[in-house]
Amino acid sequence: MSSSMFTFTRRRLITAAGLAGAAAATGLVRAGVAWATDGPSSYTPTWASVDQHPPAPEWFQDAKFGIYYHWGVFSVPAFANEWYPRNMYFSGSGENNHHRSVYGEPSAWPYHNFINGARDRAGNWVQFAPRLRSAGGNFDPNEWAQLFADAGARFAGPVAEHHDGYSMWNSRVNEWNSVATGPRLDLLRLHADAIRARGLKLVVSLHHAFNFTGFYERVPAQSTTSLRKLYGQLSAAEQQQLWYDKLREVIDGYQPDIIWQDFNLHRIDESRRLDFLAYYFNQAVAWNKDVVTTYKDGLNNRGSVYDFERGGPAGLQYPYWLTDDSISSSSWSYTVGIGYYSLDAMLHSLIDRVSKNGNMLLNIAPMADGTIPSGQRSILLGIGDYLRRFGESVYATRAWSAYGEGPTQMGGGSFVQPRAGTSQDIRFTRSKDNRVLYATVLGWPGTTLNITTLSASRINLSTLGAVQLLGSTAGSYINLPTRVQDGSGLRITLPASPPFTAPAYVVKLTFSGPIPTLGGGGGSIPTGWARITNAATGLVLDSGGNVASGAQLKQWTYDGSTNLHWQLVDLGGGYYRLVNRTNGMVADSWGNTANGANAMQAPWNGGNNQQWRLNSMGNGRYQIINRGTGTCLDSGGDATAGARVKLWAPGASTNLQWTITTV
Repeated sequence: MSSSMFTFTRRRLITAAGLAGAAAATGLVRAGVAWATDGPSSYTPTWASVDQHPPAPEWFQDAKFGIYYHWGVFSVPAFANEWYPRNMYFSGSGENNHHRSVYGEPSAWPYHNFINGARDRAGNWVQFAPRLRSAGGNFDPNEWAQLFADAGARFAGPVAEHHDGYSMWNSRVNEWNSVATGPRLDLLRLHADAIRARGLKLVVSLHHAFNFTGFYERVPAQSTTSLRKLYGQLSAAEQQQLWYDKLREVIDGYQPDIIWQDFNLHRIDESRRLDFLAYYFNQAVAWNKDVVTTYKDGLNNRGSVYDFERGGPAGLQYPYWLTDDSISSSSWSYTVGIGYYSLDAMLHSLIDRVSKNGNMLLNIAPMADGTIPSGQRSILLGIGDYLRRFGESVYATRAWSAYGEGPTQMGGGSFVQPRAGTSQDIRFTRSKDNRVLYATVLGWPGTTLNITTLSASRINLSTLGAVQLLGSTAGSYINLPTRVQDGSGLRITLPASPPFTAPAYVVKLTFSGPIPTLGGGGGSIPTGWARITNAATGLVLDSGGNVASGAQLKQWTYDGSTNLHWQLVDLGGGYYRLVNRTNGMVADSWGNTANGANAMQAPWNGGNNQQWRLNSMGNGRYQIINRGTGTCLDSGGDATAGARVKLWAPGASTNLQWTITTV
């Protein structure tokens, strides 16, 4: 970015009294003035502007773990899941049958009766109206926030509005809110104050894009403007405006650190999406803090963070990402008989996601009256116990060159259930100064731990100093002086039996300098000309010769042509530019984040779209991942000479794996 294109990229003065401390904390000092946050000093509602917003600030990358919760009107029926408001109108569905049996026909006993209050068929009063414990009820936002802190979360917050259109704050634009109806409480305010009082960042989750783009499609046309608002039946222009106005209320009233949004943002007018981003980012400038927006569609990873629902990538992925997962496999909201994943499955999934350059946002499901069930508390406190003891291997770490090793496949996209690992599964993280490597074993491996990734053929461990097992209490260590490195790995001798019980065990490797560079299974990355061969097709990366800027990359049978020769020029920080021998141009993503986008070539300009990171998959194979898009070079499995090379999200397929061989 040239200085003439956008506004000054460090912003918001800190007072003189706070200068020294702030400068030390941020490392940002210019002409004797410290700046608290990254990014431009102002934004306009254009992609060119909002894409300059740093998507994942340092505090977010340090935090790793957050908690949110699906709790609202849909918690009252406690049946099936949080889509009860939609499915109760689907004739013959389980929800419809349940609703007719317990409450009555939806035409006579509509969803908004759960808001306003009404009697069911048995004569019981039914309403979403949790009462504070101080008023004789079961809801205590301070107790919730303390539980989140005890669970080790660094950010937390509510689903402030789900698809059902009910706002959990004091809304002026939506009369269907928790102050005007139901509990008569500003629930978002209560949550926000309690969460921040415990030093956590506030995430606010909003799902309202789907409210008027399909959620209530079976609800009959409503008779009043107010009911049409609740059920997403206003005009398209009115609905789009309401979507934006709700976001502005949340931003202005509660100053969230993270705004998380669910799917169907692509159905929101582009101008409205840009208005939201520019407004939020400009408000954050005024607040003097770095904020995060997340998305599943409709935004991009240049200014926001991509979210995998119930999943995550199979391997390392850049830029920094997030997953939202639930403590239950059956529902995001409380239902009678709800089941839970095991502690090991949830904790090991967190460790896996951190090792792959991501954060985890874990959903819990409180009951309608504000009770958090004991089964959920137990899992949260188990995660917190682990993080309290071994958190140095999780918090404020960064992904390493390899995420791990072992037989258990975790991730691979969205809607991939969490899995517990085994004593053969290892996940890596590193300290931010790149001098400490943590190897977390997802079970006790016995008297010898063999880390095959650290074999003599892949890494030089001459600068390795201390090797320690993190002890049972934070800051305690057990020295492990006996280790042997050879072609099969680094073998570390452990105590004869586990010295304590834990869901995972962490070995800390401390180096006298930077952690050495990890090479492929067959050795280090060539510094001269090389051919880049796809593992699935056997064809090599081909520039096509003297072609115009923007020409597609393709594959070809190797014949020694210089069109097929590439040099990987080390740019530092783990990134390379891929330079073609014939035309001197470099591989370029052109910033297209879509799966299946063409891989291109262009003259070198230094941009992130022309920088690539090698993710070792073992056996000398690599994913070649673009810094700008987070996608990697993909053969598509097409073994036809001349087939195009595409870009695709990292996964386990051999179509995405390449060998790099000196020519």
